[in-house]
Amino acid sequence: MFERTALPGGPRVISARMPGARSVAIAAYVLAGSRIERPHEAGVAHFMEHLTFKGTSRYPDTRAISEAIEGVGGSFNAATDRESTVYWVRVPRRVTEAGVDVLGELIVRPRLETHEIDHERDVIVEEIRSYLDDPSEYDQILFQQAMFGDGPLGREICGHEEAIRSVAAETIRDFWGATYRPANTVVAIAGDLSHETAISLVDRSFGRGNGHVPGFEPAPNLPAGERVVIGRRETAQAQIAIGVPALRRDHPQAWTLAVLNAVLGDGMSSRLFLRVREELGLAYDVGSGAIDYADSGALTVSAGVDPARLEPAIHAILAELARLRDSPVPADELAKAKAYLSGGLELRMDDTRHVASWIGGQEALHDRVLTLNEALEAVESVDSDALLLMAGELFHDEGLRMAVVAPRTSGRRLERALRLP
Repeated sequence: MFERTALPGGPRVISARMPGARSVAIAAYVLAGSRIERPHEAGVAHFMEHLTFKGTSRYPDTRAISEAIEGVGGSFNAATDRESTVYWVRVPRRVTEAGVDVLGELIVRPRLETHEIDHERDVIVEEIRSYLDDPSEYDQILFQQAMFGDGPLGREICGHEEAIRSVAAETIRDFWGATYRPANTVVAIAGDLSHETAISLVDRSFGRGNGHVPGFEPAPNLPAGERVVIGRRETAQAQIAIGVPALRRDHPQAWTLAVLNAVLGDGMSSRLFLRVREELGLAYDVGSGAIDYADSGALTVSAGVDPARLEPAIHAILAELARLRDSPVPADELAKAKAYLSGGLELRMDDTRHVASWIGGQEALHDRVLTLNEALEAVESVDSDALLLMAGELFHDEGLRMAVVAPRTSGRRLERALRLP
């Protein structure tokens, strides 16, 4: 499914050939996210991602960068996470070289001019405000604090407004100089091209170069924050996030957790959807998902509900956790959940961008890169006993944490409601 080569002093290149594909997707992972920031650098990794799009050696401004990709019908974007920052482009196969070249420019040769840094402060502040004004986004920010505490894993990736306005331009340049090095980058390419071509394009655009990349402090013992965190917003709907500590990224039982999550709250056939939405009518949007880092993780349930029905919704969610803890998942339900999970993996493999993300994300962040068949076999191997054992280990009152965003007049006794039946 893939081939990989580590260029001496340069990026790791991993590629998957997809014969007949008319598009090529390139994903470049810089192994630097918000988790490596020191307190005075909070928000710098995300700030750095913004600044790369303000101009590079070959493309002097945002317009030139955009036209290089969108001008040939392509698309591109970037995202900062806690342990990496990813840049991606998807272009017609005939202009693959331009796609790789733009990514190399963004990562290795940004201009980082002072006037652009100062201008971008206001843009990032508006982004931060948009998250705080969005109740569901704000609720996830609060849950991250409740589960992971006030350290790097619990801190908002974008940083805080005051820090963004005051961080020195030289601090940002120092962060780039230490972390945005070719040898600290993984470049994944998916499309109808050979691995040799992928290596040549990456070597030409990214070059070689090492740097000193600081490590990150270990995750705290979870849960690390307050049991219940409440944000007050005068909204027509309350947002709930309930979770428990779960598994680190490459835990041997990671696929068991994936199947457990599919049963619990992934999709319209999941227990949370059928019970909380369809039977009880307590929420329009309800679901679950896993958060995973190198050394810690969490399983979360999120829902938007009527503020007057906060406690019934919490009780309904907790009842589904308890049901997984106390009773084996029936064979037919388990088979459907595994088919849902496996089918989703298979369908995504028709898309070059998803394939680039699959191989690149694993090469950058995981212990090894799984082929699709290996992943399907891992899903199929999960049985009901494994789910029951995992649910028993995860779902207990001491591990529960909850974040709620709701009007001031609702949710005054939520601490008492956060108890498993």
